[in-house]
Amino acid sequence: MPDEEWLVRALELAERGRGTTAPNPVVGAVLVRDGEVVGEGWHERAGGPHAEVVALAAGGERARGATLYVTLEPCAHHGRTPPCADALIEAGVARVVSAVADPNPETDGSGFERLRAAGVEVELPGGELEWRARAQNEAYRVWVAERRPFVVYKAAVTLDGRVTVPGSRWVTGEEARRRVHELRARMDAVAVGMGTVRADDPQLTARDVGAARQPRRLAFGRGPLPAGSELELVDGPLDDELARLAGEGVQSLLLEGGPTLATAFVAAGLVDKLVLFVAPRVSGSGPRFLGDLEEPLTLRHMSAERMGDDVLVTAYLRIP
Repeated sequence: MPDEEWLVRALELAERGRGTTAPNPVVGAVLVRDGEVVGEGWHERAGGPHAEVVALAAGGERARGATLYVTLEPCAHHGRTPPCADALIEAGVARVVSAVADPNPETDGSGFERLRAAGVEVELPGGELEWRARAQNEAYRVWVAERRPFVVYKAAVTLDGRVTVPGSRWVTGEEARRRVHELRARMDAVAVGMGTVRADDPQLTARDVGAARQPRRLAFGRGPLPAGSELELVDGPLDDELARLAGEGVQSLLLEGGPTLATAFVAAGLVDKLVLFVAPRVSGSGPRFLGDLEEPLTLRHMSAERMGDDVLVTAYLRIP
């Protein structure tokens, strides 16, 4: 089986840890010797063994001379667990194929360096699998490298880019609206601007999707908040507030509401991902999902998905 297929399997295994590894990334590993899988593993929970160590334990003596396929560079530092690079060297693994390097600036490729220094062959295939590995841990990568949350701007829009339809409460259909609640459930925090707070008094909760926890709910801008509001007021400079939120463990932030806040984030280079639910309607009037910008935006890795009568368009403004 080609290297790419083993890495795809490792990416699939990594997803089994989704939701239980924070603040750590999700990681999967496959140990292969003579074309046969001798061990598999994934990082199940923060503080528990890393994916590489689980795969080595499953492989036992068969790890000697084997190849490890892993979704993220093996660590070389002592944290809550010993270094995975040392465990691989001690087990006699001959080759490590990693989808992507560790984004933590404090490690800076030290895992690969330690492996190579011990005579272990290290390869990074790059290409589409590298992108998939980056996207799999997109929030963690931005949080650990830039010390701010990964920011997603979500909007429901018409074909002419408006966020309202005269005479209608909703822009998009029920399936799209359910997906928004699923998206909220995956985020650490959800935010709107004060204009949206005053106009709609939104709850910003993830409802009817079996959310294991609710995101923090924020209002950016100048207060005061309306009486009885359960939102947190965030009224400082964006860079400072995002750094504070990151320090409090917020790895991902979803922007909702009107275009004023989103335009400020985009203009400051603080939006990483764009999620647009596009309805087959032409509004003809009303605010657009973004205000005027000084220069055009280039979107990358754009994809589209049909959702009932609507289309979900996802694209990246910045590569994680």
